[in-house]
Amino acid sequence: MQPDLETLVRTARVVSLPMRVRFRGITTREALLLRGPAGWGEFSPFVEYDDVEAARWLRSALASATAPVPRAVRDHVPVNATVPAVGPADVEGVLARFDGCTTAKVKVAEPGQSLDDDVARVGEVRRLLGAGGRVRVDANGGWSVDDARRALARLARHDLEYAEQPCATLEELGELRLLLAADGTDVLVAADESIRKAEDPLRVAAAGSADVVVVKVAPLGGVPAALEVAAACGLPVVVSSALDTSVGIAAGVALAAALPSLPFACGLGTVGLFEHDVTSTPLRPRGGSLPAAATVDPDRLDEVAAPPDRRDWWLDRLARCWALL
Repeated sequence: MQPDLETLVRTARVVSLPMRVRFRGITTREALLLRGPAGWGEFSPFVEYDDVEAARWLRSALASATAPVPRAVRDHVPVNATVPAVGPADVEGVLARFDGCTTAKVKVAEPGQSLDDDVARVGEVRRLLGAGGRVRVDANGGWSVDDARRALARLARHDLEYAEQPCATLEELGELRLLLAADGTDVLVAADESIRKAEDPLRVAAAGSADVVVVKVAPLGGVPAALEVAAACGLPVVVSSALDTSVGIAAGVALAAALPSLPFACGLGTVGLFEHDVTSTPLRPRGGSLPAAATVDPDRLDEVAAPPDRRDWWLDRLARCWALL
């Protein structure tokens, strides 16, 4: 049963977490946490998202707070390192925050940077991981089809596992897949935004626009909904986070642990990108994985509390999105 708004507001805690490096254009991550009978849930849609899109994130937070997690079929979930759009000299320090991770996702197509910057960053990641490591890139839809074609032709020499959301639309992803095949560029295409921001997440498989789908719990409305999407897509799945606190990461781990098949390392090791977290035991990778039985104890909420004006902003947003459910 959906809690009433008064109960949600009473349990809500709004936090503000400084980031170690700029990522997705932000230097501070804000989130609203809710507590329910099953534990904590995280409501943290990015500030630019409208209320209709953000309401799905609230549905996910409520699911985490009120419903038990599905049965796990694995004890640990392998995760990747995440390398923001830093210079090559900073790559080693970033990778050091991801204990034991042998897969790295590298941000590319950053506004204000060039393809040469991307090539240098990816090349340094490959050098540090060695031939046995796995390297994937994420453009967040920042390339046109022609730009993606040229960029991946150069980046492919570093033996990419896949390119995540190289272009913005499903149509562009499908066109790019055909062009890469024609060019002999051996890079798989993964869909991220095309899944989590679509009215119909299953169109990506029907349209033949991707080889891999990236599934995130919060934008899809919770772990049960994400499990349904993963099953219906019929494509290999990577579970990723949306720059979550450890509360949100726990939901992602629950999804990854419940999937019948998990062929790729998951993008759930991102807590290390924060200076602080909402718990004294952050869900950070150890030996390249996270435990499937992920629990968090947010006992540091006062220390990372957002300023009053930002708390008010999030509570207003909570009320608007709750009214849409």
